[in-house]
Amino acid sequence: MPIDKNELRRVMGHFATGVTVITTFRKSGELHGLTANAFTSVSLTPPLVLICVDKKAESYPCFEESGVFNVNILASDQEDISRRFAVSGGNKFEGVSYRLGANGAPILAGTLGYIECKVVSTYEGGDHTIYVGEVQEAETRDAKPLLFFRGGYRMLGD
Repeated sequence: MPIDKNELRRVMGHFATGVTVITTFRKSGELHGLTANAFTSVSLTPPLVLICVDKKAESYPCFEESGVFNVNILASDQEDISRRFAVSGGNKFEGVSYRLGANGAPILAGTLGYIECKVVSTYEGGDHTIYVGEVQEAETRDAKPLLFFRGGYRMLGD
């Protein structure tokens, strides 16, 4: 019998992760984003990463529409950004500094780094869809990461 989803959430909470905001857009130009820690590198050649998006997420249809996404890796001082993009509804970009990347998806200001991707594959993953993106552009800066561990935000040295 499979493990209960609440127990799985509790156990997985013991795996420290970085925090990202995944951004994309609708064909109409409306910007979308969501907080996620389901992100990882897949391959160096070709350069591939993957994200997992909940099928109930407000921004879910945008990934199919646009065929692109950006991974914004949050810095230790961006917990407020993470919380903003973790909830449904409202204009999440209001009052948030960003620029549009070469792929048309937002790149948030002040992040630890960003990765611009073009969707090359999708896979069913239960209540999520796994999107594999080919990395088109990427950049980092020197800063400390925002981490998530045991249900709370953490910083290096906590």
